[in-house]
Parts: sequence; C-alpha cells; structure tokens
Amino acid sequence: MPFARLATATTPTAHLGLGLAAVGRPGYINLGRDEDLGALRTVEALRARTHELLDAAYAQGVRYFDAARSYGRSEEFLADWLTAHPDLDDVVVGSKWGYTYTADWTTDAEKHEVKDHTVRTYDRQRGESAELLGDRLDLYQIHSVTPESPALTDKELHARLAELAATGVTVGFSTSGPAQADAIRAALAVTVDGEPLFRTVQSTYNVLETSAGPALAEAHDAGLAVIVKEGMANGRLAQPYAPDALKAVAEETSVGTDAVALALVLREPWAGVVLSGAATAGQLASNLHAAVVDLDEDQVSRLAALAEEPRTYWDRRGQLPWH
Repeated sequence: MPFARLATATTPTAHLGLGLAAVGRPGYINLGRDEDLGALRTVEALRARTHELLDAAYAQGVRYFDAARSYGRSEEFLADWLTAHPDLDDVVVGSKWGYTYTADWTTDAEKHEVKDHTVRTYDRQRGESAELLGDRLDLYQIHSVTPESPALTDKELHARLAELAATGVTVGFSTSGPAQADAIRAALAVTVDGEPLFRTVQSTYNVLETSAGPALAEAHDAGLAVIVKEGMANGRLAQPYAPDALKAVAEETSVGTDAVALALVLREPWAGVVLSGAATAGQLASNLHAAVVDLDEDQVSRLAALAEEPRTYWDRRGQLPWH
C-alpha cells in the first residue's frame, strides 16, 4: 500500500503533513486569511505561494501532501511542483473527489463548491486527477462523507473504487459534520468481495471538536490509517483568536497556540498524519514545532475542557465567512 510509506519515514515531523486547501484557491474559511494572503491572489501568485510552502515543508521533513478536486488548482500546483522535483520519490500524495469547485477563482461566489458523490462525478474527477497527478497519486479519498451519503451504499461506486485500489492507489474517505463518528463506523462496514474497501480515514479533530475520537480509534484498530484535518479549527485556535486557556498553555510551553493545538492531536495513539493547513512559510514553521511540544497532564486536562458540543462547533464553522 503506497500510503504506508509514511509509516517507514524517520524524520521527526514525518507524522505532520501539509494540506493545500488554504492556498489552492483565493477564497477559504480560515480566520485571518486576508492578512495571510493579502490582496494579490492571482493564479500565479498562489502557485508561487504553494510551491514556497511545499519547498519549506519538504526541507523540514514533511512527506505527505493533501489536495482535492475542490481546492481550486491545488492538484495543478502540486503536480507542477512534483514535475520540477522528479527525484523526490519519498513524497506521498493524497487527493479527494466528491466536491466540484465552482467559485471561478473569486472570493464572493454564491457557492464555492458543490457536493456530489455519484459514480458520474467520481468518473469525471478521477480522470481530472489522473491527468494532473498521473502515477504520483498514492491516496484517493471520498470528500466529506456523512451518514446519509450515497457513497456508503452505492455498490457500483464501491466496485469502481475497488478497481482503483487494485491498481495500487489507496482508497479512503474523509468526514465532516456533527455526525462524523456515525459516518466513520458506517464506512468501516463497507466491503467488496468480503474485504474492507477503505484503508484510510481523514476527519476533523481538534481542541474544540473531539467527538470523532472514539470512532477514529476504532478505525485505527481496524487497520485504517488516520489523517487528521482542521487541527486548527479553521483558525479559531491561532493567535489572536485562540481561547485564553490555550494561550496560557502556549505561554507555559514557549511555543505558539498553533503548535500546542496540533501537539494535543499528535498525542492521540491513533493519529497517523496530522495536517498543517498553513498559508505562509512562517505559519508552517510554527505548526511544525508541535512535534517537540511535551504537554503535561494538567495542561492536557485544561485543554480538554475547551471541547464544544459537536453541533455547536459545526454550526459555528458553517457561519465562518469565505475570505
């Protein structure tokens, strides 16, 4: 399984990856984005920003890079970078299908992405991803599965995904919403010819939203690799937005609130890869300090008290503006 190459990496930040949602398109829901990116968000400006981040991440030991069809031109930017660095055979590339980017490179679109988990969308987007990434694609995930997603019951789709897995591409799924745990458990039951279909799960888990934790532990025990996204809660755990308790622990440990937030996730024994969603090289460097943060039990307990009820968390996330 190509994705398993991450498990053999020896660099200290091998369990931290880089997600490209924040830099593959001009609009996103991260707090502080206007300050991070400024007004110049042309295709070429964000291509250069993405390549800068990829260079910095690789130099600091990051080996997993995460894109999606709906992240604007993230696959294109990543493909360009890979072409410019053909000798980097230890890089692991993941992408996702199931959302179509519809904002046409604007920040004020009525809809930035449209979700559809049908076979027709899979066939189209699989072809688009293959055209850009070719045989560099190691992992292909269904984007944002929820308990009611037809992707959990569509046998024709399952057969298509099994065909992809037979070519050596790892097949997985991501989740979102207040019922992530239910979606994870439903996906664990999906089989093709008696064998589990999915080998990875990518879910939101952070200081404020911990509800998927038990199900992610079950997925890990079932043999799936677990990828954690939105460890920074779309900027809510970064300065200056972080809760006071998180700021206090950051001061005690002499790192940023971002590093503390990601360090808390890295403590979980089921967490295989934790994604940084950095938009600048400075943010990335600060995020990577998480690998060396040593939290004591009192600090962990204080941070655990910040967890919100899942529906409250997701309602607030849904109200964040696209900057």
